[in-house]
Amino acid sequence: MQVIIALAEILWEQLKLNRKVSSRGLPKVQQPFSSRSMDDLLAFLDGPEMDEKDSFICVVVNNIDGPGLRDTETQQYLARLASCSYIRVVASIDHVNAPLLWDKKMVHAQFNWYWYHVPTFAPYKVEGLFLPLILAHGSSKQSAKTALIVLQSLTPNAQSVFRILAEYQLSHPDDEGMAIDDLYSISRERFLVSSQVTLNAHLTEFKDHELVKTKRHSDGQDCLYIPLTKEGLEKLLSEMS
Repeated sequence: MQVIIALAEILWEQLKLNRKVSSRGLPKVQQPFSSRSMDDLLAFLDGPEMDEKDSFICVVVNNIDGPGLRDTETQQYLARLASCSYIRVVASIDHVNAPLLWDKKMVHAQFNWYWYHVPTFAPYKVEGLFLPLILAHGSSKQSAKTALIVLQSLTPNAQSVFRILAEYQLSHPDDEGMAIDDLYSISRERFLVSSQVTLNAHLTEFKDHELVKTKRHSDGQDCLYIPLTKEGLEKLLSEMS
């Protein structure tokens, strides 16, 4: 919301400056922008037909498919913003499946992307230095929200496998974790995986995003657990539903 307000204020100043040398009048605007709704702000940014003296605002988004922007509501607002007449969006993506975040209307009518394939092939060492572990910090509510954003980027089957582990953890609070063999058996019974290789691929995704950790059970068997509090895990399952 604060970003949209800032864009509206910048545009208003540009329009006032440009219209000093133009015969066209300024659009009627109720100030301040901070008291206006999101729909009103987007309507202002999507003003009347621009003429050659009008300016537009270029919004640069680094990693538009990043975890903090990946939820459906944020992407819909970004798409609406990109379709505004006074706005141009330049963005980069990091994940090969990023376009799955958008439907046809968002791609062709709102974002209206011009695609350029320019991979750097550079590792994420610098970016990673400044990012805390996803579930290691913050409140239960914030950790659950962050985990949900990551899970939404995974396949429905992967999400269902994660749910099995989460439900087991909640129903067996005194256990050290869920045995990998048990998780595989239940996942296979529910037709979520077809082989151990498929399950391992899901587990790799979970571990890479710090959603799941492994510990050695007292009997020597490797077990899986989710590093969330009971309240955080319940919140996450509720949001997933």
